[in-house]
Amino acid sequence: MKEMPKNGFVFISGATGGIGRAFCFACAKDGDLFLTGRSEEKLSSLKEELEKAYPQRRVEYFAADLTSEKDRLAMFSYIEERGFTFFRLVNVAGADVQKAFEKYTQEKIVFQCRVNLEAALSLTHFVLSHREKQLEIVNISSISGVYPMPYFAIYSATKGALTSFSSSLRLEMKGKGVKVTAIEPGGVYTRPDIRKDIEGQGLWGKLSAKTPEYVAKKSLRAVAKNKRVCRPGFWNKFIAAVPKLLPLGVRMRFIARRWSKLEKDAF
Repeated sequence: MKEMPKNGFVFISGATGGIGRAFCFACAKDGDLFLTGRSEEKLSSLKEELEKAYPQRRVEYFAADLTSEKDRLAMFSYIEERGFTFFRLVNVAGADVQKAFEKYTQEKIVFQCRVNLEAALSLTHFVLSHREKQLEIVNISSISGVYPMPYFAIYSATKGALTSFSSSLRLEMKGKGVKVTAIEPGGVYTRPDIRKDIEGQGLWGKLSAKTPEYVAKKSLRAVAKNKRVCRPGFWNKFIAAVPKLLPLGVRMRFIARRWSKLEKDAF
């Protein structure tokens, strides 16, 4: 028997990016959507696409820079004024800056930490107090957060912290109708620069990479089962588990040799 749509909304951050967009269309099958991202224009366009594909769905949005506490509070007030509640939260928003730490600016350090970790924690805390009786939380972490990664140090640290937070929250919410799953994908075919990175990693990158639609589908299945962590794709499960047999220093030197050859400063 087909499951009936749920009450409340699905809250999706980073909605206009490749992964966020895939979650929008996947989650529209279950219920109404509340979307956020930095671009008012992109959110409006996405809303039109979703309403055309799913005319029975209500799509709301609020443009916000999630690194800004002021923007987040404005969005929270908007939600509270309208009495919105949520049955699912998907924290997608993130920044994958990749370069040696000494090349960062102070502003870029703060930016990446805020968007990758602080924003996800802030949205999660808010949604927990504005939830339906049953709530699913999907946190998009990364396979890069499994090990410390030289030349990708802040990204791997913040994603590792997000997975750790998700695991802790999952236990705190046991018996309270809240499911929490951290998703640790490898490369995902989204922006052109990411596709180029995947190609530059050769066979390793191709084995790890998945489409946004594949990640969204596996993520929703995983959180429905309240899995602690989901690593979409066999290769990502393999590289998270098998290299642990080697000393951490050996693993990190291997990572450093590979990742020191690549550099990007997205966003």
